[in-house]
Amino acid sequence: MAKYKRQKVKHYHRSFYSREMRVKRGIGIAVLVVAVLAAAWFAAPHVLDWATHTWYTVVKDRDLEAESASRAEAAASSAAASSAAASQAASEPEEEKPLDGKAITGGSWAELDVTTLTDEAAIRTAVRQLKQQGADYALVTLKDAAGTVYYASGVAAAAQSITENPVDAANIAAILREEGIIPAAQLAAFTDPVSVYTDRSMGVHYDGNSLWLDNVSAAKGGKAWMNPFAASAVQYVGDLIEEVQGMGYEQVVLTGVQFPNIITRKQDFGASGGKSREGRAAQLTADIAAWQTRFAGSVTLWVSYPDALCTAATDALGTTGTSLGMENLLVTSSTALDADSRAALEQAAADAGVQHIVVHDTAAFR
Repeated sequence: MAKYKRQKVKHYHRSFYSREMRVKRGIGIAVLVVAVLAAAWFAAPHVLDWATHTWYTVVKDRDLEAESASRAEAAASSAAASSAAASQAASEPEEEKPLDGKAITGGSWAELDVTTLTDEAAIRTAVRQLKQQGADYALVTLKDAAGTVYYASGVAAAAQSITENPVDAANIAAILREEGIIPAAQLAAFTDPVSVYTDRSMGVHYDGNSLWLDNVSAAKGGKAWMNPFAASAVQYVGDLIEEVQGMGYEQVVLTGVQFPNIITRKQDFGASGGKSREGRAAQLTADIAAWQTRFAGSVTLWVSYPDALCTAATDALGTTGTSLGMENLLVTSSTALDADSRAALEQAAADAGVQHIVVHDTAAFR
């Protein structure tokens, strides 16, 4: 019997998967992993919510829906309160700043006719007209060059000078302030032919205690003058400034800070300096300085002159009106100054140390 010869089987180690099949298999596995992760990502919040709800409702025994509603209600209440507070803040007007009665703003000036301010209605009508015109300052004459005092002054030397129908100066100032207009009182200083008869020590004299008149006699229209050298006259003007300040006028304009327009040998000023221009200029400078010192920080003091007294030296001042040491100068003019004249005046005032200057014609302030 023939012997069976066993056949040898060759073993091949090559894979049954081709390279292309392996690539596809890798991609499939990657897609599956991504899909599982995505599913986990989207399912996670729900799983966490379920777990949290189960923990608090089953383990902690809390009503999450009630708490959520409570929080929502609290949030709505807080929002409503914030809205109400914002609405209230919007509806409330901004607090107005108090009017600075001493301020120098460079704004427009206007003049009130004090003789028409006889009652509350007349005052308010006049003041509102100024407001409509855009006035920043209102000039109220409370003592004029005729010596008339238009309010019920309590200063002793003014006793014979008060008008028969005095105005309520304090009420005028208060209404001006209500309308946002700065009240300024105008007072005639040494051009006062009346008060000197109440206190003769304040007057210019001749021949002893007789009052000097600027036109020989009273019958010819002569008027007495206050004496800038007299300490009582300077005190009197200062007392009037203090009085109107107490009525609400923190700005005061002084007119008539001068000597008589005519200087004669018969005049007795009680001081030798009255006979020279230099002496008169020095005395007016000293008077202005005394008032400015007395009211420093409490009153904004202006000295007012016609333009003719500002541009040339005169007997009435002894020098030019810009050279007397005032801090604030108000210049009046019968006609509007041209640009060159105004510039020259302002430059002269600045050179003399004047800090503020207002130039206006007799019809309207600018």
